Amino acid sequence: EDAMTAVGLLQHARFPALLKVEQASVLMGISRSAAYRAVATGDLPSVRFGCRLYVPTARLLELLGLVPEDR
Repeated sequence: EDAMTAVGLLQHARFPALLKVEQASVLMGISRSAAYRAVATGDLPSVRFGCRLYVPTARLLELLGLVPEDR
């Protein structure tokens, strides 16, 4: 039953340190364009490597209030 909660899923899943903006949008349940708008306004944390844009997984989880309990 705990595996069905957001925290339970996070404890059982392994996420990369950085997510593509598209991947973050799926996790947040918003459209790709909404995620890019959130990045542009600073509402969604991001880092740029060359021409690629990523969302730091740890900061996204904190933003969503989904930080695992053992932290």
